[in-house]
Amino acid sequence: MKSQVLLVTLLAGAGLGAGVGVVYTQHANRQLFIQLQQLQAKRDNLEVEWELLRLEQSTLVTDAVIEQTAQTRLNMRIPDPSEVLYITPHELDAR
Repeated sequence: MKSQVLLVTLLAGAGLGAGVGVVYTQHANRQLFIQLQQLQAKRDNLEVEWELLRLEQSTLVTDAVIEQTAQTRLNMRIPDPSEVLYITPHELDAR
C-alpha cells in the first residue's frame, strides 16, 4: 500500500512538473514571439528610412543641385569662353 501511495505521489509530481514545464515553455514562446514582432517592425521602419535616404541622396547629386550649390556656397561661376585657356601636351621626341 505504501508503494502505491509513493507511486501515485511520484506520478502526480511528474504530471505537475510537466504541466509547469508546458506553461513555462508557452510563456517563453510568447515572449520571444513578441520580441520577434518588435524587431520586424523596427526592421521595416529602418527599411523605409533607408529608402527615403537613398531617394534624398539621388536628388542631392543631380547636376543642377551641384551647380546651384557651387554657385551659392562656393561663389563659383562658369567662365566665359574668352577666359578659358586650353593646354595641349607637347609631343615627345622620338628616340
